[in-house]
Amino acid sequence: MNQLDEFVSQFASAVWGLPLVILLIGGGLYLLILSNFLPFRYLGHSLDLLRGKYNNPNDPGEINHFQSLSTALSSTVGMGNIAGVAVAIALGGPGAIFWLWVSAVVGMATKFFTNTLAVMYRGIDTQGNIQGGVMYFIEEGLGKKWKFMAIFFSVAGLIGALPVFNVNQLTQAINFILLEPNNIPTGFGTNLIIGIILVILTSVVILGGLQRISKTVSKLVPAMVALYFVSVIIILIVNYDVVPYYFSTIFTDAFAAENYKGEPMLGGVLGGLIILGVRRGAFSNEAGIGTATMAHGASKTSEPVREGLVAMLGPAIDTLVVCTLTALCILVTGIWQTSDVNGVSLTAAAFEDSIPYVGDYLLLLCIAAFSISSLFSFSYYGTKCLSYLAGAENKHYYNYFYIISILLGATTSLSMMINLIDGFFALMAIPTMISTLILAPRVMKAARIYFKKYKD
Repeated sequence: MNQLDEFVSQFASAVWGLPLVILLIGGGLYLLILSNFLPFRYLGHSLDLLRGKYNNPNDPGEINHFQSLSTALSSTVGMGNIAGVAVAIALGGPGAIFWLWVSAVVGMATKFFTNTLAVMYRGIDTQGNIQGGVMYFIEEGLGKKWKFMAIFFSVAGLIGALPVFNVNQLTQAINFILLEPNNIPTGFGTNLIIGIILVILTSVVILGGLQRISKTVSKLVPAMVALYFVSVIIILIVNYDVVPYYFSTIFTDAFAAENYKGEPMLGGVLGGLIILGVRRGAFSNEAGIGTATMAHGASKTSEPVREGLVAMLGPAIDTLVVCTLTALCILVTGIWQTSDVNGVSLTAAAFEDSIPYVGDYLLLLCIAAFSISSLFSFSYYGTKCLSYLAGAENKHYYNYFYIISILLGATTSLSMMINLIDGFFALMAIPTMISTLILAPRVMKAARIYFKKYKD
């Protein structure tokens, strides 16, 4: 197992090298400049779209704008925001959060382009249903000669969509917050029991298909974000005197990198810190990875640009709001400097420090909602990938593979799980970003037409 853990770690580090950082951040900056910040100037219109002001039930697609964003957010507003941010701070200190923010702002532009394309170039599956996603906009937008990239994305997506990291961290949270303080022995047996319970909960929802998934998460996502928001605000109020100091250290440490504990990259410690922030940002908001295109591609709309505008809100909610709240609650308590725990346990320690007796239970409730909602949406992504590769009539087989992986995630180490998913996320980003950069001028042409109509 140690050798396998080391191999997975080397694989993740290899694919998350300089070329991919340039592709994600450099490509995202290019899209930001190409758009001339156009979609950012219509954030109010994005919120109107989200509220359903322009919904038309006769438009093609399966779910409305709010449900598509909720489905996408249920996979991104999850353990990446709680455990992923804790990992970033444990390895890189406050400065890692600055690079997380950079990846989010750039990611908003990337999400606008990728999810506009997801509706602009929808395909038809083998059962005759309209489908959207990176694999479809590669084939429909670039042509059959690029199909190898669509296949590459779908194969990587079969592993990238597995819920092993979320399950691993939920299991760790239950052990750390609920079982161990109550003197209940933890180990493989208790982890397996947690895994079995999660399998039962997940099976009930995911075997019902997209309609049941979207309806469930559209109720769960707003409630879990609100609960988490209130909990963190209480922590910030308790530690109000140090909030300005730690907020400023996010900026000052972004270039100093004195707290960075990882491997130097791009020629130095600062390069390692930048890659850490970008990597955790990509894991948190999935901008440039392409998973969200499968949810937004199913949206009921005849205007591709509208879906791009709605999708663009994802990184703002996910990274600029939720990740920042997590980061501040870990920083202001000072627990990141005095504790040896990592991942979700670090966030739990921060909650317990500021809200004694109930803080970590509040976090456990948030974590359970975040993780379980992620389990629902990631299963949908995996079935879409298998549907593209092997036909829609075979997509249900992925759910059985997916359910088995929940047990795997509950009983294996954090480092292996996070490196495995990181590595396959990186592989998914390659075809997503290359195809988006090639098709970007077509998105801008459609955007100019749409915004002119909107003004008129």
